[in-house]
Amino acid sequence: MPSYSIGQAAGLLCVSPETVRRWTDGGRLPAHRSPDGVRTVDGAVLAAFAKERATGLHPVPRTATVTSVRNSFAGIVTAVRLDDVAAQVEIQSGPHRLVSVVTRESVEELGIAVGVTVTARVKSTDVHIDLAF
Repeated sequence: MPSYSIGQAAGLLCVSPETVRRWTDGGRLPAHRSPDGVRTVDGAVLAAFAKERATGLHPVPRTATVTSVRNSFAGIVTAVRLDDVAAQVEIQSGPHRLVSVVTRESVEELGIAVGVTVTARVKSTDVHIDLAF
């Protein structure tokens, strides 16, 4: 399961790192400290928190990926439902909840799971999902 630094969590939640620090200090967002003192947030915990606080007031973060697709939504995976052939992937991108149906094979090859950072790209009627690095 991935974990995120305070800065990474702040980027995904569209807030400052100081805001995330206040949330962790106040117990609103659970975080763990590594042996060297670095705070991290579990990916599944961050996904649930992002989904819970989605209000429609925050801009969507952009990635550095070069693509012809103009509609990109960076976010965190909040749910994955697998079938024999297909998979339904739910993403929280700031205030936007996106749901995409892709092949199960794609989900498994990309390692898409709750708490993983992805980018949903919309071109016409198709949604493409890229992993964020």
